Amino acid sequence: MALGPTQRVFSAAKRLLKSLIANGETRLRLAVLELEEERARLLTLLLLAGASLLLLLLGVATLTALVVVLFWDTYRLTAIGVSAGVLIALSFLLAIMAMRQAKQHTLLKETLKQLAADRALLEVNEDDSSQHHR
Repeated sequence: MALGPTQRVFSAAKRLLKSLIANGETRLRLAVLELEEERARLLTLLLLAGASLLLLLLGVATLTALVVVLFWDTYRLTAIGVSAGVLIALSFLLAIMAMRQAKQHTLLKETLKQLAADRALLEVNEDDSSQHHR
């Protein structure tokens, strides 16, 4: 039994709508996944920044203790100075890691890339179909 022109157009529109919905669902799932990854990245960033600030505070406190005992026995000065140096160095290392994390722009990057690829594919298909009609 052959389908009439109206039925074929209706069937094609229905297939197109199903395809668009499936494509939209895939893109939405990708967006949700990327938002979850971004949340995890931000939590890591906050933890690194917090640890960096804590170590800086401890380093400054140790450096202050160094100044207080400046005139005590010479071996205490070396131990306190090394402790302060290590804590401050770790603080700067973590701060640098936090700044690198903060500079990464990853929010919905893959979703935007997929949408751009979809648009490019549609434009190519549109160009192909317009050339066939000439």
